[in-house]
Amino acid sequence: MLPDDPLRRILYIDLTRRRFWAADRPDLFEDGLGGAGVAVRLLEEECPPGADPLGPENPIILAVGPLVGLFPMASKTVAMFKSPHTGNLGESHAGGRSAVAIRMAGYGAVVLRGASPTPVYVVVDGDAVYFRDASALWGLRSTDTVGRVIRERERGAGIRTIMRIGRAGERGVTYACVVTETYRHFGRLGLGAVFGSKGLKALVVSGRRALPVADRRAYREVYDAIFRAATESPLMQKYHELGTAMNVLPLDAIGALPTRNLRSGRFEGAEAISGENLARNYLGRRVACAHCPVACIHLAALRLPYPNDPYFYKTTMVSYDHEPIYAVGSMLGIADVSGMLQVIDEAETVGLDVMSTGVTLAWATEALERGLISLKETDGLALAWGDWGTYIRAIGRIVDPPNDFYRALGRGVEYAASVYGGADFALAFGGNEMPGYHTGPGCHLTYLTGARHSHLDSAGYSLDQRAAAKGETLTPEGVADALLEEERWRQVLASLVVCFFARGVYAPEGVERALAVAGMSCSADGLARIGAETLARKHAFKAREGFDPARLRIPGRILETPSPLGTLDEGFLRRAIARFWGSGRE
Repeated sequence: MLPDDPLRRILYIDLTRRRFWAADRPDLFEDGLGGAGVAVRLLEEECPPGADPLGPENPIILAVGPLVGLFPMASKTVAMFKSPHTGNLGESHAGGRSAVAIRMAGYGAVVLRGASPTPVYVVVDGDAVYFRDASALWGLRSTDTVGRVIRERERGAGIRTIMRIGRAGERGVTYACVVTETYRHFGRLGLGAVFGSKGLKALVVSGRRALPVADRRAYREVYDAIFRAATESPLMQKYHELGTAMNVLPLDAIGALPTRNLRSGRFEGAEAISGENLARNYLGRRVACAHCPVACIHLAALRLPYPNDPYFYKTTMVSYDHEPIYAVGSMLGIADVSGMLQVIDEAETVGLDVMSTGVTLAWATEALERGLISLKETDGLALAWGDWGTYIRAIGRIVDPPNDFYRALGRGVEYAASVYGGADFALAFGGNEMPGYHTGPGCHLTYLTGARHSHLDSAGYSLDQRAAAKGETLTPEGVADALLEEERWRQVLASLVVCFFARGVYAPEGVERALAVAGMSCSADGLARIGAETLARKHAFKAREGFDPARLRIPGRILETPSPLGTLDEGFLRRAIARFWGSGRE
């Protein structure tokens, strides 16, 4: 690591005492690279065993990596905390401008401790930190409004990041998100609720520090090679053209698009909510994360008339990706594109993770159909597939609950089903709601075994699709070993921190060269060791906080609805889970 590299510095912010200080910790970055590798080490240091996820002792760790600000698509920030949603490891990644802003401010990580006695937002401007009164912002339900007010008050336009919560985070909804740069999110596992528990409405970061490189000529050569690989890749071109919404039609065609709470893998409205239709008829603009040439963020222009005025319209830009489309589109039976976009917009306005919101509402809809709950519990809302207007009203009740039922929905589908029944069709894995793939055993084993219970942990859906295409037969041992190997490597990418879309660009040899230019030396074997150790530390934290893989609940619904690889077998899944966790401890 170069001696003047800001990556080695960690900024500590004590919200209780309103103090801050920086400390040089090059050891953390030499051992863990950055990002996830550093964040999990800081989480071990800062979070006491058994900490209340919504108590002041739960820290928020924000960490970036050695390639951030230097190379394309190394543009994500890793947030780590104890999750109020699952009770163990909380980890979420966000793009936008946050990673570059943190590094340009002069830090490799930010640690937020304690809780403010009154609402506050924190401004990090290089070496200075300011604690601003947020009493006037507290209670504002809209993340857009909070961002607009702060943009007008604070300097740093064009180089800053504004991470903020909406009403859901204030109210402690356990899947509340943190919005950054309006269209990017720390979405999963409840970071927004942790912000809210600390009285923290927003965090603003900016700086103008230069980033050193070891050899300018070598830097230019490595940069150009990565840039060409990214911009000339057919897959990256597809991300630019359609984004991840390109997955909707292929998944529907093979029966892998979860529909109406996974009663089916096919949706009759798939064409309407597809990336192709959205691009043709709704795409308003594309935007990119800082230092990314791909621009995979797609914004739909939602044009709606003002009430009682037939001539004037309000145009709202709504970010869409495959996961939100699945969660409040096919999962809720919504084929009306305008309605689907309005549901996405409402969830993001109040600061909810759209995936958890959609899956939770899908369970509630089926629970109402089956008579497990009544209109008394739903406060008179007749939840029904495709009725997007009623779903929007239900979102308002999740955020400001009128009764115990909506308070239960605000803790996710796992908890709601434990109170009201219907666990067999409650689609949560390790407490986290299901992502948008039903491709076979690989995807569901990723949800079950992944450290974050995310489809991005080890991408088992790709394993399923390759097996289907080649006519291969999967075995529990083969799937478990492949997922473990992939998740270990993804810890390296999450430590750099590189967008997973660029995983084909950042292969081990290229990573070695990029690190050398950045002033760090690490062999392929060293990278593999860091990946394995980072994953082992995550597993150890989960175990410390009570996670037991032998007690994982497998939703009955995934065993009922056929996948492209046939009907799933619980015994197969259990054997693979045991193999994964047994090998992961080696």
